[in-house]
Amino acid sequence: MTSIPDVLNRIYAARGLRTEEELELQLKRMLPATSLKGLSAGVQILSDAIIAGEKILIVGDFDADGATSTTLAVEALTAMGASSPTYLVPDRFKFGYGLTPEIVDLAHEQKPSVIVTVDNGISSFEGVERAKSLGMIVVVTDHHLPSDALPDAHAIVNPAQPGCDFPSKNLAGVGVIFYVMSALRMHLRNEGWFERSNITEPNMATFLDLVALGTVADLVPLDYNNRVLVEQGIRRIRGGKGRPGISALFEVAGKEAKNALTSDLGFVAGPRLNAAGRLDDMATGIECLRSRDMIEARQRARVLNELNQTRKQIEDEMRRDAEAILLQLLETQDEQAWGVVLYEEHWHQGVIGILASRVKEKLNRPVIAFAPASDDPSFIDVLKGSARSIPGFHMRDALDLIAKRKPHLLSKFGGHAMAAGMSLKVDGLPEFRNEFDAVVRESIKEEDLDAVIYTDGELSDSEFELEVVDMLERAGPWGQKFPEPKFDLSARVVQSKVLKEKHLKLVLELSGGRLLDAIQFSSPYCSDKLSQVRVVYRPSVNEFRGRRNVQLLVDYLEPC
Repeated sequence: MTSIPDVLNRIYAARGLRTEEELELQLKRMLPATSLKGLSAGVQILSDAIIAGEKILIVGDFDADGATSTTLAVEALTAMGASSPTYLVPDRFKFGYGLTPEIVDLAHEQKPSVIVTVDNGISSFEGVERAKSLGMIVVVTDHHLPSDALPDAHAIVNPAQPGCDFPSKNLAGVGVIFYVMSALRMHLRNEGWFERSNITEPNMATFLDLVALGTVADLVPLDYNNRVLVEQGIRRIRGGKGRPGISALFEVAGKEAKNALTSDLGFVAGPRLNAAGRLDDMATGIECLRSRDMIEARQRARVLNELNQTRKQIEDEMRRDAEAILLQLLETQDEQAWGVVLYEEHWHQGVIGILASRVKEKLNRPVIAFAPASDDPSFIDVLKGSARSIPGFHMRDALDLIAKRKPHLLSKFGGHAMAAGMSLKVDGLPEFRNEFDAVVRESIKEEDLDAVIYTDGELSDSEFELEVVDMLERAGPWGQKFPEPKFDLSARVVQSKVLKEKHLKLVLELSGGRLLDAIQFSSPYCSDKLSQVRVVYRPSVNEFRGRRNVQLLVDYLEPC
């Protein structure tokens, strides 16, 4: 790729790119929808319902992917002339995940003709049967891995289902429903629906900001097709064409949407949106995304920001609990478990996923964190678990193996290679802990427990310039399986200070004498006197009071 700057050429090559055509992230490069199994059947059902004026109800999920999927489905159906489409997101503390029979009964009160699941449904066998028994048509749109069987829905659109030839298996839930709604628009156009109903045909590109946010926040691999979707969505956000709710999420975090980076979707907008589903009701997040103006959007974004602050406080308390548990286990066991299972009866179900992720990052071992499923006395003996994995260990397959070996343990489970959720009885926890550790030991080697940090090497002194860092930040979109560039260097510490009692701010001197600002958030070295360090970092542009300078975001620090 001769026209690409050397540093960027090196970065792209390390991520498997070989031609400049792979950098052309235009919508015309999107994979065609024709090979999505179940798409024609799902589109026909939705088209018939719209034309007949029948009620369509969306059943979503309580994370950012579910919120963006739900918003996209309701807004797109409304724009296409559907008769007052509505949505329902299960309260995770009352109903749990997916299209359960209880959620179907709740949905039935609204008397829909068609239920459409978004970001869930592929494991909802009982819920689908309950809906059909009540005379409702069910269209499942999902991206999670199916089990050995599929629910008997009227249509299933999921690139991960057997027999689906769609080349990319990495669509997020919001990506799946975007394809479904795009195909539905085409079908209605061919039917002459928009013309005879005097409806302005919706521009599906207006929904790409939702697709970008949901895709990045759900941590699905950014293959070429997903990079097209994310790039086009983030361009709309930067260009002021994103919806007010997303701009308000940036604003409440002290960021400007016009400078949005892919990482901001994952670390700024995503967590605030997720906070609603973790602690309260995801309807708060969905209504923020559906806000028509900035006044309304700001009000809802402030609520989400407050929920996120509460989530952080709860997470800090749970993390301290987890550290105490791990310390106790190390004192009482000959060696640390390869597969770590943690539980405290006062932990918050909505935060265990983040806790599992934090402990996994610290230990580099597969981790499952459990919390009580509900405060309801009738469910007090049921636990909900959230799992996070490491490279080389497929979490959902591991749970499937446990379920086959010990059918009495897990009442339900589902997920991906790197993350999963499950339910089990509290008295089964000791046996599950042993089984999980055994499966981890069977599946990986001891050296897989050693964390490895891959970098893009070193930057030369001349490459620590604003224009180079600007180029790197916007050269993605970066994300899962297409990681943001990281570099390493050794440097002398000229100055250090601690911010907010846990963040380490440094001034580093390179071998050539150049000084650079660096910061490590939640640093374990705040109380250490550092003189020489080796760091792995991401170069960024820091803006403060109108001034812009290069700052290194330190992911790993090692005193020399």
